[in-house]
Amino acid sequence: MSSIGTSKGILEIAKFGIYVTIPIVLMYTFANNSKNLQRFMGKSYIVYPPEGPRPPSPEEVREMARELARKNNIHR
Repeated sequence: MSSIGTSKGILEIAKFGIYVTIPIVLMYTFANNSKNLQRFMGKSYIVYPPEGPRPPSPEEVREMARELARKNNIHR
């Protein structure tokens, strides 16, 4: 083999090592300390407003409709 082929092989090994090492280091850094992740992401989490009152159940709506119908029939 020529010397050019050997240096290319070493370069490929070095690139592969970097490609494997960087994700492992980042995962270790963020997975073991959640404060790092929060500091990196900032305050980008969505804060939803408190939940409002729930709509009436179908049975309650039917009962309200019956009462309205009774009132309409009485006034006629």
